[in-house]
Amino acid sequence: MPRLSDTAPFLHPDCDITDSHFGRFVEIGRGSRVAYSEVGDYSYCDRYADIANAEIGKFSNIASYVRIGATDHPMEKASLHHFHYRSGDYFDDAAPDTEWFAHRRRRRASIGHDTWLGHGAQVRPEVTIGHGAVVAGGAIVTKDVAPYTIVAGIPAKPLRRRFPEEVAGAMQTLEWWDWPHDRLRAALEDFRTLSAVSFLEKYA
Repeated sequence: MPRLSDTAPFLHPDCDITDSHFGRFVEIGRGSRVAYSEVGDYSYCDRYADIANAEIGKFSNIASYVRIGATDHPMEKASLHHFHYRSGDYFDDAAPDTEWFAHRRRRRASIGHDTWLGHGAQVRPEVTIGHGAVVAGGAIVTKDVAPYTIVAGIPAKPLRRRFPEEVAGAMQTLEWWDWPHDRLRAALEDFRTLSAVSFLEKYA
């Protein structure tokens, strides 16, 4: 793993980045595509992730082949095919349908802080993944996921809470993901060794 920076994201080879912004200590895995998105501090994605029209919080853990904000085709129109919105690729005298692309970009997915999206998971446009939530590998998330909830399946459904409700609430109140870098370093051993409850007893 590379030494990460607070000044620029670490982009592995063959990344495709379009109109996106990255926080501090961010890593984007080999071959990943990030378009029209915001990626918060300390978040990373592994190889070949595909992220579009999304707000990614801090400390998000995104596995290989995850897709966030997959764009739709116009199912209500006579044809699904992109010849009628990527028209310049097919006709010399036709322009792209800019309103269709603007419509897609308005449909933002939101991924909370300290989340984990497993290998091959998909998050649909306009879905919110709450802070601390876990999405199992291969899941397709079509509805919002509550904070500190673990979901799995197609479509994704809750399996269980990651923490009891009172612990989850206290974690969200603590907001450790907003701590400055030096405070994270000072608490590093406690992040490694303490349970969530013990951590809250010490820091909340």
